[in-house]
Amino acid sequence: MNSLRSPATMPATMKVTAEHLRRNAYLYVRQSTLRQVLTNTESTHRQYDLRGRAIALGWTAEQVVIIDTDQGQSGATATDRDGFQRLVAEVSMGRAGIVLGLEVSRLARNNADWHRLLEICALSATLILDEDGLYDPCNFNDRLLLGLKGTMSETLSGRPDNASYPDLVVMPTRAGGSFMVAGSSPPGSA
Repeated sequence: MNSLRSPATMPATMKVTAEHLRRNAYLYVRQSTLRQVLTNTESTHRQYDLRGRAIALGWTAEQVVIIDTDQGQSGATATDRDGFQRLVAEVSMGRAGIVLGLEVSRLARNNADWHRLLEICALSATLILDEDGLYDPCNFNDRLLLGLKGTMSETLSGRPDNASYPDLVVMPTRAGGSFMVAGSSPPGSA
């Protein structure tokens, strides 16, 4: 066993402790607009499927609490997002062993709310999981990465194409039913 291994590079199962598993797993599901809720059903399914990740990490099905009351509400602020406020309250009371979200950026689209949640997760030793990985906000490298994700999310939320990836040359966006690369015109607009 390598005793010098950084917690950021540990396998997910090594980050999850018995103490985490004694507490609930909170799955936060949100899309920004009612139109997205109605038309982006694949995203909704992917978000609910994270429940299986919590179970695979050791939580029981009964311990996975789904918070989906903020569907159709922007993440630009925590105001009027009862689900997000409930999540923060549960974490701050030490009831959460892990917070799950498809993209951690769905939790909060502004740095003040995001970093407040990160701080509360660190203070209560609550893990965070998204599609990219499992993070321990108590670990410097994990917290740094989560902070960067939050900053990128806030920056990109003001973009007209609402891209969720900063390099559109690398990651095309969907426009008009087909994929396009930054700088190109949507099909049929020539």
